[in-house]
Amino acid sequence: MRIREDNRLLDGVPMQPVRCRRCDGEVLVRKASWQQTSIQWNAEAASACPSLAEDRWNTCPALMSAIQEAALNGAIKIVEE
Repeated sequence: MRIREDNRLLDGVPMQPVRCRRCDGEVLVRKASWQQTSIQWNAEAASACPSLAEDRWNTCPALMSAIQEAALNGAIKIVEE
């Protein structure tokens, strides 16, 4: 059996840390475009987030706001640009 190589991140843009203003949890984020955001949660951030405690499949609005602000001010790179 052959395992296919994962080359999705060959564009050289790594995931970058973003901290939520509400719970202070830090996640890793990568924006491929203005419409697409990948968020990698760690156990510490997930347990600190009150929005995830209410609905683990919902994205925290405060974190999404922090990600949008980071993209707008250039703190995280948007791959398509």
